[in-house]
Amino acid sequence: MSEWAWILIAVLVIVVLGIVAWSLSRRRRSARLREHFGPEYDRTVGELGEQRAAEAELAAREKKRKKLDIVELSPEARQEHAATWHKVQAEFVDAPRDAVGKAERLVTRVMRERGYPIDDFDQRAADVSVDHPDIVDNYRRAHAIYQSHQNGVIETEAARQAFVHYRALFDRLLGTQQETETHVPNNDQRRQTHDHA
Repeated sequence: MSEWAWILIAVLVIVVLGIVAWSLSRRRRSARLREHFGPEYDRTVGELGEQRAAEAELAAREKKRKKLDIVELSPEARQEHAATWHKVQAEFVDAPRDAVGKAERLVTRVMRERGYPIDDFDQRAADVSVDHPDIVDNYRRAHAIYQSHQNGVIETEAARQAFVHYRALFDRLLGTQQETETHVPNNDQRRQTHDHA
């Protein structure tokens, strides 16, 4: 065989190995993103309509999040916010719609104090999805219910669901999520949490 044939074979082997390495790297990245983001991965793929675009979006979120200076709350701030939450929770019984608005504002205030940008809801949700992918969908649902409240339409059960969703994120932001539900409860759970909301 000529020298050129050996060079061509070597180049082809290098190209094939490069393609295999690239393919394995993409699969590992896909698996890592799917594992980290869970349902948010599927939601983003559905929203963008293409796996590659969704993965680029999720990777960009991670990159942006790494640039943020997210800090823990001081024990005093944590205690103050917890007391405020308990006050808002007590008000829920008499004024559920108002309590949902107060819960939205309290969650936003805690996010700001932690270092999350708060100017745009979609960006807040994207940032939250990196740190708390298992509850970001609940946060979106709570915000949608809050928005319907702004239009004057909110049922008590919807207000309760929003409140439970806000509580899940609030506890995570405070670092006290040990007993908070992170999903819409089923009917048995609803009866149990209704007395606490």
